[in-house]
Amino acid sequence: MTVASATPADAGLVEDPAPVQKDDAMPDDSTATELSLRELREVAGYAVACAQPALAIFERERPDDRRPRAAIDAARAFAEGAERTRALRDSAWAAQRAAQEARDAGQAAASDAARAALAAAGAAFLHPLARATQVKHILGSAAHAARAFELAAGDDPAAGAGHIAQARALAPPVVVEVLVRYPAAPRGGGRVGELIRQLDASLR
Repeated sequence: MTVASATPADAGLVEDPAPVQKDDAMPDDSTATELSLRELREVAGYAVACAQPALAIFERERPDDRRPRAAIDAARAFAEGAERTRALRDSAWAAQRAAQEARDAGQAAASDAARAALAAAGAAFLHPLARATQVKHILGSAAHAARAFELAAGDDPAAGAGHIAQARALAPPVVVEVLVRYPAAPRGGGRVGELIRQLDASLR
């Protein structure tokens, strides 16, 4: 079974997000890989587990904004068997807007915590394309959560390293099996990109 969909998941997985790219939305013979719905649910569940701890950082700074929590809840529902709906996609976009607003307010840690929630919802839209950029959909929630912990601790890399270690321990065998079908994580992406590459290397 192969799963593909247009997605908001590419947005918000770097520290200065670019517009959503649509050029990888359709697989071709040279890049297509297998991805079952069961595996996609496992990836989404892992992304939720990685994003959840950072939610407290966002809600401490912006207690009246429930958009990141809603995105995590929608991703969790998909992981547990719900359909992949427009509401899930919309929750990801809403979390992205929450992240942008937090960033504009000078709340960098909260912004990355919201991006972790965005990435958790976006993980449900992982493309079955053997391209390095897809690794961000699997590991982006963990990397943004780790960056949120770093920033909340005064930009302390040890705080991020601790969360990356937890994310490595959380990864179930199915997620690792999916990850290794893709090339290694790409260069770039600032500090979040570095954290993605660290986690990616530790899981392979």
